[in-house]
Amino acid sequence: MGHAKEGVVFRPLNIAVLTVSDTRTPETDTSGDTLESLLTATGHCCIERKIVKDDIYQLRAAVSNWIACDTTQIILVTGGTGFTTRDSTPEALTPLFDKHVEGYGELFRTLSYEEIGTSTIQSRAVAGIANRKVIFCMPGSPKACKTAWTRIIEEQLDARHRPCNFVEMVLPHAQTACGERS
Repeated sequence: MGHAKEGVVFRPLNIAVLTVSDTRTPETDTSGDTLESLLTATGHCCIERKIVKDDIYQLRAAVSNWIACDTTQIILVTGGTGFTTRDSTPEALTPLFDKHVEGYGELFRTLSYEEIGTSTIQSRAVAGIANRKVIFCMPGSPKACKTAWTRIIEEQLDARHRPCNFVEMVLPHAQTACGERS
């Protein structure tokens, strides 16, 4: 398990939240609400939230804008990771990745197995890096969002977490815990 490095300060990141849904509205977007609540409680900034239909091109357009934006550092995407005919988040976003974070999906499914058993195999949670932005895609339920955030993403977005985290990559001049692995 990782731990916090003394002397390294927390660095708030600018995070965009995208909900992929054909039915949710700003009033009914409980997964987006969950993510925004969790990330702001940790000290990060939710700089924008959007809801887009489960359409490959609308997904790519929304995420591509954030990838190109200088102020966005992290992108959280909830929904569209299952196997229905409308679920297209992995197909839409993985072509945008410069690098894939394979371990994220593997770890998410391992942790999710503790909560929902073998149904976790129907989650195609994926993550990747594009233009120094980290993109985490998770299922569309508030419980899945909470699992992804509290058990994986939160530590990886904390500069104090070691032996490593993603903060150094998105804030290249930030003092982080990744400098040494002792």
